[in-house]
Amino acid sequence: MDKTELFDRLEELEWEDFEVKEAKSSIPKSSFETVSAFSNTNGGWLVFGVKQTKKTFEITGVTDAEKIEQDFTTTLRGDKFNQKIRVRSIKYDFDGKIVLAFYVPASGQKPVYFNSRKNTFIRTGSGDQRATDAEIDAMYRDSSFGLKDKELTEFTIDDLDERTISDYKTYLENVNPEHRYNKLSTEQLLEKLQVVVDGKVTIGGLLVFGNEDNINRMLTDFRIDYLEIMGTSYSDAPTRYNYRLSEEENLFRFYFSIFERLIKKIDLPFTLRADGFATDNQPQLVAIREALVNLLMHCDYFSPMKPRIRVFLDRIEFLNPGSLPKDIESIIKEDFTMPRNPIIAKIFRVIKLSENAGSGFDKMFSGWKSYYEIEPEVASDIDHYKITFPLEKDVIPEKVSEKTSEKTSEKTSEKTSEKILHEVQKNQHVTIAELSEIIGVTPRSIERNIQKLQGEEMLKRVGPDKGGHWEVIDK
Repeated sequence: MDKTELFDRLEELEWEDFEVKEAKSSIPKSSFETVSAFSNTNGGWLVFGVKQTKKTFEITGVTDAEKIEQDFTTTLRGDKFNQKIRVRSIKYDFDGKIVLAFYVPASGQKPVYFNSRKNTFIRTGSGDQRATDAEIDAMYRDSSFGLKDKELTEFTIDDLDERTISDYKTYLENVNPEHRYNKLSTEQLLEKLQVVVDGKVTIGGLLVFGNEDNINRMLTDFRIDYLEIMGTSYSDAPTRYNYRLSEEENLFRFYFSIFERLIKKIDLPFTLRADGFATDNQPQLVAIREALVNLLMHCDYFSPMKPRIRVFLDRIEFLNPGSLPKDIESIIKEDFTMPRNPIIAKIFRVIKLSENAGSGFDKMFSGWKSYYEIEPEVASDIDHYKITFPLEKDVIPEKVSEKTSEKTSEKTSEKTSEKILHEVQKNQHVTIAELSEIIGVTPRSIERNIQKLQGEEMLKRVGPDKGGHWEVIDK
């Protein structure tokens, strides 16, 4: 960081990786909070010799630069912190006023705190905040990234679900018939997958092949929380949700149950391969499949937060407990391959349901954008990250004005709504899937138009999702 960049930073109102302290003649105690916060988040610059008054900054300088620099770096390498912290320091001279800048790197072993665990801080926006117990626990789990699912449990091969193992072997034979694992016995296969090591089932193996009772003996409330909401938010939906996935035996069962629901929520034009069979390689389908497997193999299953999938009318959200090992740009750029749960990742890769971590993210982004013309959005925090897939195309085709596009969209929507009302009058028990097939639009389009009709009090649902029926409201 040179002088120009320092001045530029001082003119900004918010920084996540930049903090100033006056530190005229001594080291402010709050500096240690900032060091902890930078170490536990993404690193940053701590600058001594600048006074901040609200949104105004004044370069005041430090009186004894060498002593302050030595005292500060000695403290960081001493016993005050639970880990030794090595910083990079730069000295600036502004007309005789000395400013010290220290770069505090993000730590690879978190949490970083001073004196006691309660003095663990994280960076949020442009401020330091004391970390909660849950956030600190998440940091400890992150410090064993890639190791947790390799730990051995008390269970043996006899405690695994036989039907899941059989289905997995059948799936492997169908999708990857030439794989050498097809020739192995059940015991040999599970050992190769590291589901069983030295006669004991690993945590990753139990999550994929165990039964619900045994998994819940290790974890409390094991589940993937999947909801479908008939709105763009909870507030504008007629009910909090119109579908919730019931509990499943293990991750293998959760995967297929969830994927079966998700493929009905995205646009999938029917296309045939050269051999006459329908293709399953459409990029938007590959993207959503990668997102689901990504959630399963990167999830922190020991977090009090549960993995969560929310399907709104305009987007699909995957919320994953546990942070990413690197920022998303680095993962894609470097083709970074370090899943939180490598055993779970291997189990899904063998049956061709996942790529490595880097190319998996790349397929999510490029695949979704190739069809929906907009990339998924990634938001992350210290104990989770969320990937959002917009379900609306972001770009109006060329040579079509905005006004024309709006009119066309409105007319199409009006026609679809009219057709829905017509079909409901013919059959009050018609399903969304049946309406989609009859009218020739996607289930998502049917759901969006039904919500509009309900909002305009032209259509209502009587009774539950299963066993209920539709009624057209006469005005």
